[in-house]
Amino acid sequence: MNLPLASKTPDAAVGNILKIAVMAVGGQGGGVLTSWIEAVARAEGYDCQATSVAGVSQRTGATIYYIEMTPSSKQRPVFALAPSGGDVDVVIASEMMEVGRAVLRGFVTPDRTTLIGSTHRALAVSEKSAPGDGIANSAEVRAAAEIAAQKLILANMEKLAVDQGSVISASLFGALAASDTLPFPRGSFENAVRDSGRSVEASLRAFNAGFDAVAMGEEQSAEQVTSSTGMPGMTGPVKLLADWQVLEQSCDHLPEPVQVMAKIGLQKVVNFQDNAYGSDYLNRLVEITALDSADHDWELSVTAAKYIANAMAYDDIIRVADIKSRAPRMSHIKREMGTDDTQLMHLTEFFHPRAEEIAGMLPARLGKRIEDSPNMMARIDRWFGKGRRLRTDGLPAFLLLHFMGGLKSYRLRTRRHAVEMLHIEKWLERSLSFLHHDYHLSVEALRCHRLIKGYSDTHARSHSKFAKVLDAADMLRGRKDAAQWVGRLREAALKDPDGKALDASLKTVNSFLD
Repeated sequence: MNLPLASKTPDAAVGNILKIAVMAVGGQGGGVLTSWIEAVARAEGYDCQATSVAGVSQRTGATIYYIEMTPSSKQRPVFALAPSGGDVDVVIASEMMEVGRAVLRGFVTPDRTTLIGSTHRALAVSEKSAPGDGIANSAEVRAAAEIAAQKLILANMEKLAVDQGSVISASLFGALAASDTLPFPRGSFENAVRDSGRSVEASLRAFNAGFDAVAMGEEQSAEQVTSSTGMPGMTGPVKLLADWQVLEQSCDHLPEPVQVMAKIGLQKVVNFQDNAYGSDYLNRLVEITALDSADHDWELSVTAAKYIANAMAYDDIIRVADIKSRAPRMSHIKREMGTDDTQLMHLTEFFHPRAEEIAGMLPARLGKRIEDSPNMMARIDRWFGKGRRLRTDGLPAFLLLHFMGGLKSYRLRTRRHAVEMLHIEKWLERSLSFLHHDYHLSVEALRCHRLIKGYSDTHARSHSKFAKVLDAADMLRGRKDAAQWVGRLREAALKDPDGKALDASLKTVNSFLD
């Protein structure tokens, strides 16, 4: 393509190019935000170009949208296709880790860049799949952004948009308008939203929320959370609620430092099964507090209150079906997808039960006989081993999940429940066996139950790690640093799904024990 030759006297306007990078995760409307920015620039007499570089997937590589604009003039500007480090005026990041990614890539510099970001988190695959707490530290990202940016604007743009029935692109657009980084009046931004014809009223409400948050200086810390002194209330029939209140009041007889965790654990266990199951939980806890004392600030009892509840509320098919068929989950998905009652949404669930899950749902004796028969287990794997996709937005699949989730009264007679109860008894007996010689080793052994999570293959892998760490605790018994080493082994086990870090740490332990 032939371009006209530039005149000998360069137009000063051509050198005045504004450069904006938008870093968005899939589904957040980054393309819509970019089109709005283009629209307002052209309406104000600017030449503008927008490009995008898509990542490998929605989360392993978020899309980068890049806009360059300059006042229209006689000369035709030549715009770049992608942002360069140290050469961006405005960076808009739709999520806190995208803020960090912009800083790492050098797009944010203290001499020129205004950084607009949302403090909420959309967890990456690597954060979700980590056995332990794999969530990146948002506070560190904020600290780096404060140093890197000339001007930093942070607020929970996701919440501002959702509260107005819109998506984050609209609140980010309002924040951009209020940031004074573009030489355009507020009305031009609003007109761009109106002219787009896309959910105009909701988008304008979110735009105004984002604009007001910046204009009034309502910046939020990335780690800020809304605290509450109470817990969510329980609902149900009057008789069951009366029984629940008696159980809850029983927690007040426990040592004061234990009461808060005990009430949280009790609520979790009762929600998982029923009040009688909650009574069993409290009985276990009372037995442990009888072995504890204030000399150690009741650390053993508080730890037991947390992890016994987690152990008793194990993941099985009944619990998964119950969670997937609850009304709040559907409402949450609709909110995440941005749908309303005027739109149809199809929801497909993927199930891949192993033979162990099928046998675990059978009555205890029958399930054990089948588990003891390799031929029967292999046959069940052939029958059920293929993954199944169920459209739970339809009545048949939803009724199946609803029926499975309602089998709580049957759960206590299953093979899986018998296995879990036996596991809890052995775990507590083993952990408390250290108590008279090493209080802190006993506490660390209780904490090892954190390693057990999930169901199916994930559950099997986590059980293997749990067993390895407790075996090491037995070997370390009698050493002054036994508790510290068990804590290190547990943290190593949480680092990766395959257990490579744990195996390496176990080699170290074996080397000095030998």
